Amino acid sequence: MRRVIAVALLAVLAVLALLYLTGGDRVIVAWATEGQRAAQNAMARALRALRAGEPGALAALLGVSFGYGFFHAVGPGHGKLLIGGYGAARTVGALRLSGVALAASLAQGGTAILLVGTGLWLVGWTRDRMTELAERLFDPLSFAAIALVGLWLAARGLRALRRGVAPTHHQDHAHSGEGAVCATCGHAHAPDPAAVAAATSWREVAALIGAVALRPCTGALFLLILTAQMGIFALGVAGVVAMALGTASVTIAVAVAAVWARRGVVGGLSGGAGRLAQIQPGIEIAVGLIIAWIAGSLALAAL
Repeated sequence: MRRVIAVALLAVLAVLALLYLTGGDRVIVAWATEGQRAAQNAMARALRALRAGEPGALAALLGVSFGYGFFHAVGPGHGKLLIGGYGAARTVGALRLSGVALAASLAQGGTAILLVGTGLWLVGWTRDRMTELAERLFDPLSFAAIALVGLWLAARGLRALRRGVAPTHHQDHAHSGEGAVCATCGHAHAPDPAAVAAATSWREVAALIGAVALRPCTGALFLLILTAQMGIFALGVAGVVAMALGTASVTIAVAVAAVWARRGVVGGLSGGAGRLAQIQPGIEIAVGLIIAWIAGSLALAAL
C-alpha cells in the first residue's frame, strides 16, 4: 500500500511539474479567480434577497460563501503552502494536521471579523481603508511570518543534523520491534506510533495558525462590511464562518495528502524508522528553505 502511495505521489508531482512548464497552472489560477468573482457577485445577489426578505436567501448566502472560500483556497494562497509543507517536513498525524488546517481557516475568518468590527465601530474606517490595510500591512506580515516558520523548520533540521541522529550503541544490538524498549540499554530507538501522531507541540500549532490567520480574506471583508451597513452583521459573521469552512475543505485535503505522501515515501525506504531518523533533518531543511524562499518572495512582492 505504501509503495502505491509513493508511486501516486510521484505521478502527482509529475503532473504538477507538467502544468507549471506548460503554463497550465495559470489556467487553474484563472479558473479559481473567475470562481471567486462569480461567488462574490452571487453573494451580492443573496444579500439583496436577504434585505427583501425572500425565502431561502440565508441558505443561498451560506452556500455561495462556502463556494467563495473553496475557490479562494484553490487559487494562489499561503495556507496550502504552510500546511502542506509542514505535513511533508514533520512527523504528524493526518487528523491532527487536519485540525490545525480547520483552526487556521476559522482563525482567518475571525481576523476579518475583528478587523471589520474594530474598524467600523471603534475607529471609523471605510471599506477601502480596511481593504488597503489588509493588502498593504497584513499581506507582507503574514508572508513574513510564514517565511519565519520555514526558517525555523530549516534551523531545527540543521540542529538535528549537527547533533547526529543515531546513538552509537544502537549498532551493537537489535530490538524486538518498532517502538520497543531495548533490554540492553533501556531506551526506545524507534518512534512509538502514538508519539508520532502527537509530535506537534502547542507552540508549533500556534505558529501555524497565527501565520495563516494574520491575513484576512478580502471576500470576508467585503461580506462583513456590506452586512454591517445593512444592519445584519450577525448574518455576515455566519457567512464568514461558511467561507472559512470552504477554505478549510481545500487545506484539509492538502494536509491529508501531505501526510499520506510522506508516509508513502518513508514506507518505501529500506531500514524503516532508523532510515527515517537519518533523513529527517534533510527533509526539514529542504522543506523549510522552500517555504522560506516562496513566502519571502511573496512578502517582498506585497510591499
